[in-house]
Amino acid sequence: MVRIATRCALAAGCLLLAVGWFVWRRSAAAPPRSKPTPAVKATPSPAPLAATPAPQPPATGGTRLPSAKPTPQISPPGQPLENPPATVKAVYFTGWSAGIKLRVDYLVDLHKTTAINAVVIDIKDYSGNIAYSVSAPEAHQYGAVRVMIRDIDGLVNRLHREGIYVIARLTVFQDPVLAEARPDLAVHRVSKLPKEKRGPLTAASLWRDRKGLAWIDPASRPAWEYVASIARDALGHGADELNFDYVRFPSDGDLDDMYFPNWDGKTPKHEVIRQFFSYLRKQLEGARISADLFGLSTVNQDDLGIGQVIEDAYGTFDYVCPMVYPSHYARKFLGFPNPAQHPYEVVNYSMKEARSRLEDFSRSKQAAAGKLEPGVKAAALRPWIQDFDLGAKYDAAMLKAQIKAVEDALGDRFAGYMVWAPTNIYTRQGLVEPPEGKAEAQPSATAAPPLPSAGAGN
Repeated sequence: MVRIATRCALAAGCLLLAVGWFVWRRSAAAPPRSKPTPAVKATPSPAPLAATPAPQPPATGGTRLPSAKPTPQISPPGQPLENPPATVKAVYFTGWSAGIKLRVDYLVDLHKTTAINAVVIDIKDYSGNIAYSVSAPEAHQYGAVRVMIRDIDGLVNRLHREGIYVIARLTVFQDPVLAEARPDLAVHRVSKLPKEKRGPLTAASLWRDRKGLAWIDPASRPAWEYVASIARDALGHGADELNFDYVRFPSDGDLDDMYFPNWDGKTPKHEVIRQFFSYLRKQLEGARISADLFGLSTVNQDDLGIGQVIEDAYGTFDYVCPMVYPSHYARKFLGFPNPAQHPYEVVNYSMKEARSRLEDFSRSKQAAAGKLEPGVKAAALRPWIQDFDLGAKYDAAMLKAQIKAVEDALGDRFAGYMVWAPTNIYTRQGLVEPPEGKAEAQPSATAAPPLPSAGAGN
């Protein structure tokens, strides 16, 4: 009996060992169990603008989801600079550069070692993207917010502590993001529309310029409201000035294939733009505002086909900023085969013409009769000049030649300048002013060797 019991116990033990081994092998071969993924609560989309119902976004490319929430406030709210400079000498920064500490350090050092006392920062750039989380709900609805500057208040506060004047730049009617989200406000291709032009407009028929960028019909009032709401938000973060660019009709691409859903085609283009200027002044009462115009607006009497007449800006803005880049003038301007090689002559002539027209405007019966916007004097001139190679090699001497040209042309009306370099890296020696009491010699107009032609910028 003992022998039988022993055998039974051994058999049971072997069975238990076999079962345990089998279970161990199964568990070792199986993948580890993961924690269950929590369910994501759906967030309802914001309501469309009340002024004009927004059509549903197209099902095909280009649609972006709206941002969920604004970035929480990190620093105390930005405040305007207490003692803004009387003469603004600025450089341009993209939103990306403004969001990188090392680039901001570079800007501060530039301020400390040169004449630069201001910066123009993209808050709404050429692509329609907005560089920080604005409070305007439409910006989130349209998917326009692309946070490049995480702490806008911290940035403005730091620049102000350093004594740097902050100009917030907004690209206006070139806006691919808004065009995709609101095709009812955008320019379309006639060739892509039904002959009767009925039915809702979609992104499929958007007109695009040579760079493939879509545009807003300048007569679209909801677009005006959208831009003004972003501008007001920038003021709330301590921006000292608002700068408006691309305030015009398109200038390149298949211009004969454009359809404007809101412009009647009869009102002169410059009158549409002038009305927009007036709208900005009324919406941004008390704020310093400036407008960028084509350099040729200083010398041409017509609207250049894009709606820009410099006198229309003189009565509305605090600063008018012609882009007098020598590289952007056509061959034979002032008789020069390559105007880019003659920065002093081109800039000086353009700004003399601009000053003469400003003085005529200020003396005109229109100004005397109160045609200026309420509370606004005729604008000051503060041009854009170039620090980039196009048509010629632009070194320190070429940059200084442009600055000297502006000073000589404007005389006692000199209000500064703004320097554009798409790289956001500037020719430091060209921005260093001579010691006080020592006038700098007239820059030489010696031609620089020509470079291969390149596409024109803004």
